[in-house]
Amino acid sequence: MESGSLALITGATSGIGEAIAIKLAAAGYRLILTGRRADRLASLAQQLRSNAGVEVLELCFDVRDREAARAAFAHLSPAWQQIDVLVNNAGLSQGYEPVHTGDESDWDTMLDTNVKGLLTMAKAVSNLMIGNAKGHIINVSSTAAKDVYANGAVYCASKQAVDAITKVMRLELHVYGIKVSSIAPGLAETEFSEVRFKGDKQRAAQVYKGFEPLQAVDIAEAVWFMINRPAHVNIADLIIMPTAQAASGVVKKQL
Repeated sequence: MESGSLALITGATSGIGEAIAIKLAAAGYRLILTGRRADRLASLAQQLRSNAGVEVLELCFDVRDREAARAAFAHLSPAWQQIDVLVNNAGLSQGYEPVHTGDESDWDTMLDTNVKGLLTMAKAVSNLMIGNAKGHIINVSSTAAKDVYANGAVYCASKQAVDAITKVMRLELHVYGIKVSSIAPGLAETEFSEVRFKGDKQRAAQVYKGFEPLQAVDIAEAVWFMINRPAHVNIADLIIMPTAQAASGVVKKQL
């Protein structure tokens, strides 16, 4: 991809999405940023315009809201429809209980965001890319897509769904010259655990103690590498973990 290319990043208001936006803006990408928090979205967009001098379009909606997503795309001008890269990053984990005591509303939130929201965005953008006969879709998965851990049944299931969806999309879209990839991060120190534990910052902080976790910028660097392979190269699936982590629930900690 070249400077001036257009990337759409979902869940851009914090963590991995924000880091990817900063990385691509520094490289001269025009950006469409989506997120639920209007104040953060506006602040990031202004920061990127000022620091990187790039064009940024803000689309404030929740990926769970199909009608809002459709409306946003319906109003895109032709110049903003030439999307070269989609980073399907919006996702979360909510709750940490076994299935027999799990909160069903947490299950709905995870499945509606991580699976249905990703599908909504993938459908909208892939149709634009088919019309353009080019593009690269990167779905942000998780090491939870590769194995499982106790108290994470629905989150693991949602990310394994992302893994399957990515593989199927690759089969369906390669005939149009569209690359489809996934990146599966391990433990990265973002707002992830704080959201999982519903604002309990002390409990969230314990997740990252005793070892050096990934940072959002590490994932952004990996996404940048994937995007910038030659046209004939597609990094189909990339797993990235901190050195201390061997699997989703296996971490060497020194406490």
